[in-house]
Amino acid sequence: MMKAVHFGAGNIGRGFIGALLDKSDYHTTFVDVNKQVIDAINDKKQYNVILADENKDELIVKNISGINSIENPDQVTQSIADADIITTAVGPNILPIIAGAIAKGLRLRTETKENTPLTIIACENMIGGSQLLKEKVYELISADEKEQFERLFSFPNAAVDRIVPNQTNPDPLTVSVEPYYEWVVEGKDIIGEKPPVEGIHYVDDLTPYIERKLFTVNTGHAVAAYLGHYLGYATIKEAMDTEQIQQIVKGALHESGEVLIKKYNFDRSEHQNYIGKIMNRFMNPHISDEVTRVGRGPIRKLGKNDRLIRPATAYIDLINEEPVYLAKTIAAALNYTSEHDEEAVNLQAKVKELGFVKALQEVSELENDHPLFQLVLDQLDEIKKLK
Repeated sequence: MMKAVHFGAGNIGRGFIGALLDKSDYHTTFVDVNKQVIDAINDKKQYNVILADENKDELIVKNISGINSIENPDQVTQSIADADIITTAVGPNILPIIAGAIAKGLRLRTETKENTPLTIIACENMIGGSQLLKEKVYELISADEKEQFERLFSFPNAAVDRIVPNQTNPDPLTVSVEPYYEWVVEGKDIIGEKPPVEGIHYVDDLTPYIERKLFTVNTGHAVAAYLGHYLGYATIKEAMDTEQIQQIVKGALHESGEVLIKKYNFDRSEHQNYIGKIMNRFMNPHISDEVTRVGRGPIRKLGKNDRLIRPATAYIDLINEEPVYLAKTIAAALNYTSEHDEEAVNLQAKVKELGFVKALQEVSELENDHPLFQLVLDQLDEIKKLK
């Protein structure tokens, strides 16, 4: 049986990546700092994945083990040295933290499996996740090692898409996920054979797929979360059940869609169908996703290359029109509060100190005279009328 090492034993790691690795006949070793989850994996040696639809079908994931990376770092090193694939689902901010463990494991691998290639895929909600991980790993190795690593190890970027809501289950390993998923990997620079994982769609150029997902799924989700929170709704489903928010989501996805169609020559009717499919996913009655989970990390999500600012500025540049609905969402995001979210607390501190526009200038890193700021300023007044 092939061996996978997966960093991140959370709901996405178990319910999405781990489930597909199991389906593809890998033994998956989960690496995490969560002692409770790792102990449960080693104790039960299996877990259930429930598909959130009317049938509530269940999959049993077996062939698993876990390593607590704090308690047993040497085991992590050895597991990487022995692996047939490495994957991650830890969140963008954690990639630099796990780079040290990966560098150490790959170093041992060059000594014990001298000429065996390995693919490392960061399955994160970001553009260029694997590339970032590679950069962080390469910061920790010598020039000679870099030459060897380039010959053996590939870090193909990936786009992943599956809604896995916050949840509490009697069994801490059980995880509920939506039936829909997409896992696209840029295959052209993979060294050796492409990992035979059922569910991966290999493409030559990932950029159009990453941006289509980021500017449709993530953008739409952010609209529902930030407007939903602003208007007092607790879940994405509650927000999407209102005509008011549905129309704003539709408007924002029209704006981001025009950018995608212009940039990548997507077929217009196919993209409209994709938008429709995404909106239906947000309205799935079997998923209760909190607006605070989807809205978490507003400073990162207001970054110039992320799901709101990037399509808004591209709409201004490429379509030469005002992205009213995206600006409305940015205005709502600037009002986002959550005492359990460090970024939300920091953002509100910036707003209080600098005002809305200067705070947005700081977090978005756009030029101070960018036309988007005036649009957002206008929408800060307009969204008050929604209440």
